[in-house]
Amino acid sequence: MLFQEDLIKQVNGSISEKSFYTYFKNEPKKLPRIDVLNLLSRYTGASSWSAFSKEQKITTQEKKKTNSLYKYIGIGLLLIVTILVLMSSYFKTENTFRFCFIDTDRGAYINTIPLDITILNNNQSPTYIKSDSLGCFSWKAKADYIQFIVQSPYHKTDTIKRHINTSITEDIPLRTDDYNLMLHFYANNKVNDWKKRKQQLHQLIAKNAILIQVLPYDVGVEMYTKEEFIDKLTTPTKSLQRFEIIESIKEGNQIVKLKFRTSHE
Repeated sequence: MLFQEDLIKQVNGSISEKSFYTYFKNEPKKLPRIDVLNLLSRYTGASSWSAFSKEQKITTQEKKKTNSLYKYIGIGLLLIVTILVLMSSYFKTENTFRFCFIDTDRGAYINTIPLDITILNNNQSPTYIKSDSLGCFSWKAKADYIQFIVQSPYHKTDTIKRHINTSITEDIPLRTDDYNLMLHFYANNKVNDWKKRKQQLHQLIAKNAILIQVLPYDVGVEMYTKEEFIDKLTTPTKSLQRFEIIESIKEGNQIVKLKFRTSHE
């Protein structure tokens, strides 16, 4: 056998054929005799089995130390990267977003009624604000992106998404809600042809519409049938001074739910 020949050549010794097949061709449950271990240890370059075992133990400990060192270095680098990311986020300058809203029909800023703005924050609850007397709003954030919903009783709800690239105020057009606008006009303007006005309101409002008036001073609410509501809006009286829509829902071409409030003399 080549191994036996090389063993004789290198250490001037050999092992029996029985030992070779017992320990090299199988999986033994115990170590060979000490003389066999010493012979094999000398073949690897060690002076004895004891010296070979000691050398392997030292090598194993050094590998453990090296692995531990690499582990601590990796943890240290991870901590440094985390700290840098946190510092970058903390010291990042704030961006200022500013938007103004224009009525598409009138071509003018919507400044007669406040618009409801819902800021959609990432991983946080939404923030609710209103537009100012100029029909605008400003928002400061460290992010360079903003997403918000703009709502008005007399305009179509819209969702706006913007990446900041300038400090200039952006004008955003809003489409009018024709049905609510017509209803508002009928309630707040003098109309001479009351019969025609009633016909138009009948077309505007669904047969089984839910019509709710929110009463002042937290008194509660009052429900109206379609006929009662139309009578209220078409009765020529000065008691109704201001009609304001709070919420409306439409299906097809008619209003199916309306919540409103009024102010009187």
